[in-house]
Amino acid sequence: MFGGGGGGGDGNGDGVYWGRKEGDRRGIVVMFAWGSISDKQLRDYVDLYTSLRWNSLLSHSHFLHAFYPEKAMAVAFVLLSQLVQELKIRTCPIVFVAFSGGSKSCLYKVLQILQGIGEGQLDADEVQLVKSCVSGHIYDSSPVDFTSDLGAQFAFHSSIRNFSGPLKLVSWVAKGIAFGLDGLYLTRFECQRAEYWQTLYSSVDFGAPFLILCSEDDGLLPYQVICKFSRRLQDLGGDVNFVKWNGSPHIGHYKHYPIQYRAAVTALLEKAESVYLQRNRELGLRVGLEGTRDEISELICDLQKAALNSNQSLRRVALGPSDHFFLPSSAEYHNGKESVPLQDEQKGRSVILTNPPRISAHSVLGQVLFDACVPKNVEGWDIRFSGSLNGQPLASARRRSPFQGFKCNRRSRL
Repeated sequence: MFGGGGGGGDGNGDGVYWGRKEGDRRGIVVMFAWGSISDKQLRDYVDLYTSLRWNSLLSHSHFLHAFYPEKAMAVAFVLLSQLVQELKIRTCPIVFVAFSGGSKSCLYKVLQILQGIGEGQLDADEVQLVKSCVSGHIYDSSPVDFTSDLGAQFAFHSSIRNFSGPLKLVSWVAKGIAFGLDGLYLTRFECQRAEYWQTLYSSVDFGAPFLILCSEDDGLLPYQVICKFSRRLQDLGGDVNFVKWNGSPHIGHYKHYPIQYRAAVTALLEKAESVYLQRNRELGLRVGLEGTRDEISELICDLQKAALNSNQSLRRVALGPSDHFFLPSSAEYHNGKESVPLQDEQKGRSVILTNPPRISAHSVLGQVLFDACVPKNVEGWDIRFSGSLNGQPLASARRRSPFQGFKCNRRSRL
């Protein structure tokens, strides 16, 4: 289950492999190792996180990856692709752990991709998926400040430092490599130093806690550098737990102080889980509130549409061109003014209509409808009514008598 190290862990040359991958896990620890850490040391750390029920994904880069950003970026994309595949199955908290120069050989390129700086094979949704799960940062004997003389000390791979032979020959080889790398630092890589530190500082925006493990007796990472890094993170609002030991060498804190080291790591992992759960609750609440607002907005829109359709239907019934009736209006005969339909008022009130046409009883159409010509003067007529109303005889109307209570209904042939 544990792959090889030193840059060829999975056999593909990218140095990315799973140290431990089990189904029942609390989260994923991503370890960024460099050539200055051995496979045996990595196994100890993998066992530590496995005992805490955390899976481990390792990036064991070649020592030259710290000096070639293109290679570091390629490894970063491979590592993030592995994380995306795993998180698509089930999301969980992620903690980044950097050892020695691992912060420069791969970690800072991963942070740049998650911050949207680098373009590559991951789309925006996949980047956001990983970013939302990052819940903690651990720096063990890291980050290393890559200046010329300090970088030359780290550039020696463990196989070179353990090389057996005449001390004078080894010294010459070491000095030659140091001078060559010093030149590279001064000409090409020194300009990347500001970008490297700015990327590490900007990781505060993830909202995840930090654990920094160091020693005053670290011969490769000056204590002043790590103190400055810690203070800067705190000034930017980061939650930093700074743990310092005496007497432990570079990447030797766990070996010399196993109980204290385990306690500090356990506290950080528990805090990372809390951050992850709190972030998910806030995200769920935000999504729920947005969904409620969307439902209310849709309901209001539906009501407005229904009211508008109902109003338009009423206007079509009352104002259609084939309809010959008018809505009652108190203003129709007000002050003897002529009535104007509402439809014409909506057309700019530029059309003024006269009174609606009425049928005269003395016209030809009136004669047809009422079967007779109605005389204009009915004086002198003797109109009698027969029958009874409610059992009482009706009185006859004499000539010149007024028509009191007279009501006549005529029916048209049509």
